[in-house]
Amino acid sequence: MTASQQHPAAPSTSPRGRRRGRASEPPATGAAAADREPDAHEVARTIALRQLTMGPRSRSQLEDKLRQRGCDDQVATEVLDRLEEVGLIDDTAYAQMLVRSQQATRGLARRALRHELRKKGVDDDTAAEALDQVSDEAEVEQARELVAKKLRSMHGLDATVQARRLAGMLARKGYGGDVAWRVVREAVDEAEEHRRD
Repeated sequence: MTASQQHPAAPSTSPRGRRRGRASEPPATGAAAADREPDAHEVARTIALRQLTMGPRSRSQLEDKLRQRGCDDQVATEVLDRLEEVGLIDDTAYAQMLVRSQQATRGLARRALRHELRKKGVDDDTAAEALDQVSDEAEVEQARELVAKKLRSMHGLDATVQARRLAGMLARKGYGGDVAWRVVREAVDEAEEHRRD
């Protein structure tokens, strides 16, 4: 029996031998795992989901955020497409929610609401669909409520001054001149009648 048969060669421990097989795969845990390049899709997905947990966002807002964070445009598109597929991004629902909340909390008219939607990156067709839920009658009624509330803090002012300030307030909230002046005239005239009584 030869020496080589009596003592089989030990497995190679050379650097070349250690690089073969499973040892070439990146470690799944431990300090070495931190050195791995993060997956671009996973990074983009994490950023987008974090934004959505803070509140509803339009697709355009998420695109802007991913671009600010240095995400590749193609990767961002693929990630956002997937989030749309599963319903986490829905510009139609977002636009409708924004219209309802801004009208309820700020009393904005359709013109101002359209501006808000555009600022959030909602396209014109989606915005128009969301604004369809605001009727002319609802807009006039909202203007009346705003004027009545504001008028309560304007006692002692001349009727002309009241009318000018009220009309300016409605204009800033997006109401057209015809609606604004009609509602303001009604409110100021009614207030004058009450004072005379």
